[in-house]
Amino acid sequence: MEHVDPTVFRLAIFVLAIFVGYYVVWSVTPALHTPLMAVTNAISSVIIVGGLIAAAAATGGGSSGWIAKGAGVAAVTLASVNIFGGFMVTRRMLAMYKKKERPAKPTEAAAK
Repeated sequence: MEHVDPTVFRLAIFVLAIFVGYYVVWSVTPALHTPLMAVTNAISSVIIVGGLIAAAAATGGGSSGWIAKGAGVAAVTLASVNIFGGFMVTRRMLAMYKKKERPAKPTEAAAK
């Protein structure tokens, strides 16, 4: 049996994960989109922790240490933007379900 290149194997898994994620998100009913957004915010927080660990673990000398630190900083930055945007979208989605206060109609006695 021949060995498969690890890069090709990981790329195939990545492409399959894209398709699975696409179909999972689009099959969710609209009422469940807000909890789904909350879960994606939680996943982004795990990415921030991973980026911090990657940046802290890059203590080697040479260019590989700087590349790892840069990748860790980029992961933390992008995940932070994703979390902030996710909370903003979730807030707007929850605001759609709030009842709007309507001004009281003036009575006939107050109009005279």
